[in-house]
Amino acid sequence: MSEHVEHTADHPGEDHVEHPGYATFFKVWVALLILTACLVSLSHLGQSAAVWGLLILTPLKASLVFYFFMHLKYEGPLLKIVVLVTLGTLLIFFAMLFSDVAFR
Repeated sequence: MSEHVEHTADHPGEDHVEHPGYATFFKVWVALLILTACLVSLSHLGQSAAVWGLLILTPLKASLVFYFFMHLKYEGPLLKIVVLVTLGTLLIFFAMLFSDVAFR
């Protein structure tokens, strides 16, 4: 499979942007399938392994989706920073929620 590259030569004032081809999306999809299979296999090892697998592998899967399928890879640094700050804030709120539940 060849990589499809889309150029913005029709618009002279814009920067050159390369978009991934189908091969890249297929590779990311296969990686997501492998990570999902890892999560399923960890769930058979017990609840503790399943929870740790979810905490480690799920953010990795989400980052692949954000980076490739939602084209965050091709955005400017400001949007990347906004997304990271938002996800960091969400992580802080989840940590506060779990710490509240853990100490009851």
